[in-house]
Amino acid sequence: MAKAPAPFDVTCPCCGAVLKVDAATKGVISHTAPVRPKTFNDIEEAARALKEQDSRRESVFRQSVEAHKHQSDLLEKKFQEALRKAKESPDEGKPLRDFDLD
Repeated sequence: MAKAPAPFDVTCPCCGAVLKVDAATKGVISHTAPVRPKTFNDIEEAARALKEQDSRRESVFRQSVEAHKHQSDLLEKKFQEALRKAKESPDEGKPLRDFDLD
């Protein structure tokens, strides 16, 4: 009688997790998540980082509001420019295609 193959370990190249795979069924038996390092050393450093994120978020929001306020003016200018170009170059009818020349 043949002995069942032993399970083997596979390390994920993306996250570093270890998967134990059963060779006979080709299914994952267990999963071990990688150890993640601490993001911050102390609570003061974490609080400082949160305050910086808040100020950055507020700055980006203010810029977005300003851009939105001036969006209608910009669209109006683009429309006027496109209208001016359309008046300068009048429509000449249907464009000629290559096979129309044959």
